Amino acid sequence: MNTFPDDFIWGTATSSYQIEGAAAIDGKGPSIWDAFSGIPGKTHRGETGEIACDHYHKFKEDIQLMKNMGVKAYRFSIAWARIFPTGKGTVNEEGIQFYSDLIDELIKVDIVPWVTLYHWDLPLALQLEDDGWLGETISDHFAAYADLCFERFGDRVKNWITLNEPWVVAILGYGQGVFAPGRVSTSEPYLAGHQLILAHAKAVHVYREKYSHQKGQIGITNNCDWREPLTNSEQDKEAAERALQFFLAWFADPIYKGDYPEVMKKRLGDRLPTFSAKEQKMIKGTSDFFGLNHYTTMYAAHDDGTAKERSVYGNGGISEDQDVDLSLDENWKLTLMNWAVVPWGCKKMLEWIDQRYDHPDIYITENGCAYPDELVDGKVDDQERLDFYKGYLQACQQAIEEGVKLKGYFAWSFMDNFEWASGYDKRFGLHYVDFDTLVRTPKNSALWLKEAIKNNSADTILEISDKIKSI
Repeated sequence: MNTFPDDFIWGTATSSYQIEGAAAIDGKGPSIWDAFSGIPGKTHRGETGEIACDHYHKFKEDIQLMKNMGVKAYRFSIAWARIFPTGKGTVNEEGIQFYSDLIDELIKVDIVPWVTLYHWDLPLALQLEDDGWLGETISDHFAAYADLCFERFGDRVKNWITLNEPWVVAILGYGQGVFAPGRVSTSEPYLAGHQLILAHAKAVHVYREKYSHQKGQIGITNNCDWREPLTNSEQDKEAAERALQFFLAWFADPIYKGDYPEVMKKRLGDRLPTFSAKEQKMIKGTSDFFGLNHYTTMYAAHDDGTAKERSVYGNGGISEDQDVDLSLDENWKLTLMNWAVVPWGCKKMLEWIDQRYDHPDIYITENGCAYPDELVDGKVDDQERLDFYKGYLQACQQAIEEGVKLKGYFAWSFMDNFEWASGYDKRFGLHYVDFDTLVRTPKNSALWLKEAIKNNSADTILEISDKIKSI
């Protein structure tokens, strides 16, 4: 049996708006997702995160389920508007207390907290009063919010992630308009992306300059799917590389190299903001690790202008800026999100990051899949998800064997939750949630992951007898 390194971190992950509920109690202010999901037609069946999984009241029960699984770490996000109801100014002490209690409960059962400061739920007041991620004040507001979190929680939290998937914030929120705040533009995504990078860097400097005595680590999590050249032609190889740079290097290059990729500067011209020399110096080197959220793979070919369809979720950026045509292999299995299951793409993605960014420590901070799970006789036989995790974790093992410094893996997600514009229609969880009763039930994938963690290996077989056991 092949095993992971002894210090490999096994975790699971969630985000605040997707699970907490309690959207307007105990002093919490509204977020852009509270507003966006309340607009008719923006989410599946008009569903919102008002109640979600009610993790706000059930967090002790949820942590016990994590403990039962044997996970070593839990990645969760703080709702900015629960801490600062208007994003700035007066602190909501009840919100502080909730996260303090959550952190204490995790530590009590030997689960290491990994905290994401921003997972898309911007305080609504900052959108209305400061122009959200387009505003020039947003990075300073974010740094002040981060400062408070470091001050209140940093004695116990040693692993910080500033932003989750800034690409999603910029492209889906400000380009395609399918996520909050719902804006449609070909220029705003690059403006928002610029402010997101500055906000990240300022928060990191606050941590390093004021809280180095806490002896933690801080970084950012970017998302990227692998882009495989459709053919061996130079044009398709260049298209695949271009797609990766517009997707991942857009946010990673400034942090690791000091500036945007040349291909973006050349193709976007004045639409891509510029960093001053002082900003470049501030930004470069502001991640202690490389956080990666990875879900799928597509083929990339040069688009000569004849491509018929362009997917909202496909291109890692605005399609017409890249001249890349994306496609799938008809033999690839698809998840409920229509994302292809391609474990070897994960290995190639890790190797690309390793080579481009000079062998950083990497953590896969999200990887998972949605399937049409059903609860039958108190059990959920989600064999497809089990196979997904096994395949992707085996690809991770192979990458480590070839020298990639992958240090940990966080399965997305701990439980079924509010899946943004898809509402409650798409289930990514290791635990099944009945959204009428809010009862949680471990799926077979959770049973398998428990065994994988125990064995420190993806080469784990879930025996049939195990399927009838409760965690």
